Amino acid sequence: MKRFWIVLLGGLALGCGEEITYRPAPQLLPQNIKRICLRPVVNKTQQFGLEDKLSLAIRDQFLRDGRYPIVPEADSDGIVLVTVTRYILTPVRYDSKLVPTAYKLRVIADLQFIDRATNTAIWEEPIMEGILTYAAQTLPGGMTEEQAREQIWDSLSRDVVKRVIDGFGSVTGSSERRISPDAPSTPPSVTPNAPIRTPVVPNPY
Repeated sequence: MKRFWIVLLGGLALGCGEEITYRPAPQLLPQNIKRICLRPVVNKTQQFGLEDKLSLAIRDQFLRDGRYPIVPEADSDGIVLVTVTRYILTPVRYDSKLVPTAYKLRVIADLQFIDRATNTAIWEEPIMEGILTYAAQTLPGGMTEEQAREQIWDSLSRDVVKRVIDGFGSVTGSSERRISPDAPSTPPSVTPNAPIRTPVVPNPY
């Protein structure tokens, strides 16, 4: 009988252990946010023209989703701000002559959402990452750097829309420790059309 109670208590302990999981409550957009504005992506890297392609990709994803109309800033309730902070292209494989045959491309961006009525940041999602490893264009099935960028724009834009609409926890940023400290970059910041006050919700990361 004693053994029976030991087994039973042990089973209950295991069952309780399985239920103890951290599930943060989602931070969805407030009910007053009905229409949103997409400010042009800010490019803080030395790679020219990244902002234009990413801005178009994000707009297309919001239009496909259709849950929030995209309007001019003066008519909007909320503002989406995206800042590209790092662009890292690294050879990861070489042939016998030390010519790169494969690359890893990583684009790091910060996302911020502003309540236009108060000009205050509702939330931030820092260090969102688009990453792709691809074969050089000289190999069968390979691609150019521009083609690799297009795939990353598609991935990043879907993450931006998902984070804005589905809230905290739907996507996660990358750890800063995973980003090479000597990678070309500038401090992440946002250059909006108007000054932004200190965020109301602290960065959960």
